[in-house]
Amino acid sequence: MDHFELRSGVLHAEDVPLTAIADAVGTPVYVYSRATFTRHVRVFKEALSALPKVHIAFAVKSNPNLAVLRLMQREGLGADVVSGGEMARALAVGMPAKDIVFSGVGKQAREMIAGLEAGVGQFNIESEEEGIELSELAAERGLRAACALRVNPDVDARTHAKISTGKAENKFGVPIDRAAGIYARLAELPGLDMRGVAVHIGSQLAELEPLETAFTKLGELIAEIRASGCTVTHADLGGGLGVPYKAGEVFPSPAEYGAMVARVTKDWDVTLMFEPGRVISGNAGVLLTRVIRVKRSSNRAPFVIVDAAMNDLARPAMYGAWHDFDAVCPTGERMTAHIVGPICETGDTFAMDRDMDALGAGDLAVFRTAGAYGATMASSYNSRGFIAEVMVDGDKFAVVADRILPETITSAERVPDWLE
Repeated sequence: MDHFELRSGVLHAEDVPLTAIADAVGTPVYVYSRATFTRHVRVFKEALSALPKVHIAFAVKSNPNLAVLRLMQREGLGADVVSGGEMARALAVGMPAKDIVFSGVGKQAREMIAGLEAGVGQFNIESEEEGIELSELAAERGLRAACALRVNPDVDARTHAKISTGKAENKFGVPIDRAAGIYARLAELPGLDMRGVAVHIGSQLAELEPLETAFTKLGELIAEIRASGCTVTHADLGGGLGVPYKAGEVFPSPAEYGAMVARVTKDWDVTLMFEPGRVISGNAGVLLTRVIRVKRSSNRAPFVIVDAAMNDLARPAMYGAWHDFDAVCPTGERMTAHIVGPICETGDTFAMDRDMDALGAGDLAVFRTAGAYGATMASSYNSRGFIAEVMVDGDKFAVVADRILPETITSAERVPDWLE
């Protein structure tokens, strides 16, 4: 459920007509619903309420906007971060360092040092080499780092290849058949407090079976590690639960996910950790755009050219992803058209031969389910700048990220003297 709905023929975000936001802020613009974020957090927490010990860390990469993170902090969530920049954002909105999980396959020394000095709650170690380096950095500073070892269970998540992270050929984690030995060796190093294991097999999962398979393997690994004399008190089960992008799609609910987790982990006796991202933020945002013009083409569907582009919303170009596309003020008429942006790339295509609301030049429309992996993946390709972000709360709204104009980006560049 989300809080974007038609009222008196106009699409609203909560109690604010999207036409008002377009008039005040311009387009394209991301629009987030506070009520939707809040509802999704609480539904996810309720789904896990039967578990005895739980830690939930919002996946910052899905939507790192400071207003979104502050909302997560106020709802009692920690943060799953994959860079020093994401960690700094989480700390900036008041998330306690102890509630931050530092993941990521390529942590640099300066980022690990920053995490150590901030006192983050857990490092998810991706390789034995990373663990050795973290040990040295921690020991040099007289600190100890609480750690979990991320394992690769070689499970096919049955999702898009570019967001699958748990197969043997993926770059994440250590092979599960070598994990117990690596864990034992890391546990002997100074500066490390090896306390758990972690797994994350991919994003936008449409089925629970791959997750259950991975979690079952993780349970067997926990038993093996404990049998060797090492301690395991935490298990990070990652995120990955998918959301519907197309009207009518059905995905496993958080309640169904929670029931599966409870069944598989009932004998583990650990604190279970979760990293939800898309399942919380996906349907909490839309990308509001305006039609520049409709380009007619002989014997083909017309091109509806909008002012949003692949640099603003990369998912269709990168993954071939579907986003429902709806008029802000629908007339009831329909058309079949290609939806494209203004960038000089054929890849700047959102949909081909889409059955959609009839639109003309100047009309407003939205790409739905754009709250996750939308603004966070934007670029300034074609020197277009970065678009604004807005959060709605009831009948009011605020700009939570300014539009960054091309000239602002240009002002950060320099021509060396020897080219003058």
